[in-house]
Amino acid sequence: MTINFSELLAFSKEFKRLARKYKSLTQDIKIFREIISVIPLGNSKHFNIITQTESVRIIKARFFCKYLKGSSLRVIYAYVEKKRRIEFIEIYFKGDKENEDKERIKNYLRVIN
Repeated sequence: MTINFSELLAFSKEFKRLARKYKSLTQDIKIFREIISVIPLGNSKHFNIITQTESVRIIKARFFCKYLKGSSLRVIYAYVEKKRRIEFIEIYFKGDKENEDKERIKNYLRVIN
C-alpha cells in the first residue's frame, strides 16, 4: 500500500528557499520520502514523535543533507495512518532556528481534526 505525500504552502516556500542554498536538497528529500514511506514513524533516534492525537502523529526528524554533510536540517511532518498520508509541515536549518514552529503545528492540528 502506497503512502500519499503532500505539503503545506509554508513548507513549500521554506523548501524552495533552502534548495537554492543547498543544492542536494531536492535529491535528499526524495531519499527521505522513500525511507518514511516504508517506515513512517522512523526507525532511530533521529525521529521523534512530538505530538499525537487519535488520527495523526507529528514527527520531528533529523534530515541529512549531502551538501551540508550532516544532520543540520529538521523536518516536521504529520503521519495520518488511516489515510496512509504524510504531510510535510516545516523544514528548517538548525543553525537558524532552535525549535519547530509550535503555532504552525497547532494550526495544522486544528484544521485536520
